[in-house]
Amino acid sequence: MLRRSDDLNIIETQGLRKTFQSRGSKGSPAATVEAVKGVDLQVKQGQIFGFLGPNGAGKTTTLRMLSTLIEPTAGTARVVGVDLLREPDTVRERIGYVSQVGGTDSHFTARENLMLQAQIFGMNKTQARDRVGTLLTALQLDSFADRPAKTYSGGQRRRLDIALGMVNQPQLLFLDEPTSGLDPQSRAHLWDEVRCLREGGTTVFLTTHYLDEADALADQLAIIDGGQIVVEGTPDELKRQIAGDVVTLGVNGGSARAGDILRQQSYVREVHPADGGLQLYVEEGEETLPVILKLMDEAGLPVSKVSMARPTLDDVFLRQTGRSLREAE
Repeated sequence: MLRRSDDLNIIETQGLRKTFQSRGSKGSPAATVEAVKGVDLQVKQGQIFGFLGPNGAGKTTTLRMLSTLIEPTAGTARVVGVDLLREPDTVRERIGYVSQVGGTDSHFTARENLMLQAQIFGMNKTQARDRVGTLLTALQLDSFADRPAKTYSGGQRRRLDIALGMVNQPQLLFLDEPTSGLDPQSRAHLWDEVRCLREGGTTVFLTTHYLDEADALADQLAIIDGGQIVVEGTPDELKRQIAGDVVTLGVNGGSARAGDILRQQSYVREVHPADGGLQLYVEEGEETLPVILKLMDEAGLPVSKVSMARPTLDDVFLRQTGRSLREAE
């Protein structure tokens, strides 16, 4: 049985699972694929919740279950205060959903797209006109609201997608990879729009495979890999779990031997393969780095590149899964 939800939890799941039957190739039977393997989540009202992971990790499948688009194979969930399986219609009334591909009709203008969406939600013409006017202003769509959507830039179209998801004034908005394919300027602008939604009282649940996006936007973050959540916390909390500094070394033809040597040093906490070289977690990086370079020189292992940085979310992913999120992509 699902435990009693805290009043501030807008999403709460236990053991959420989804399996699919894959098509068998010629001469072989169909196989069962477990896309989501028992996800437990608690999302607080009024926050931006980030769901970070590589493509194929289970992010979109989880989001589609929570937004009633597909039914879970197992597990329980409460979304916007109601049971997901027993009251899906009520869930749909209280949420907004923006898919990766969006829902814009390219031949209609922004105003026409939004008016149609408002009427689908049962608004009369006056209500729809008022709501559409508010959204056009809030998402800065006014200047091109009466041009066909096929003339919009990627960033303009994505803002229209979000406006479509906001027509019914949802308590909770699901955004699936909201900035995928956008240029840096459009991404930064869309981040501002997402923050404004939170400031206006909307809870935002967004999936992303961009490390900088998760770090910049998420109040709370869950990292998923292989259909399972591997770690959860605020971005700062997760990065603080990795003490010390991160040193990346390129060692020409000798990474394995270099790793064996470095693992024996007391000031090296962890060693991982990364980008054809090694990634080290060390104490007092500025003091340790010259010692490491001298050690490599004495061992006859020329260093081709070196860098040092504070821990990032990619370091968190690497520590939890044994590989870099960038490499997983």
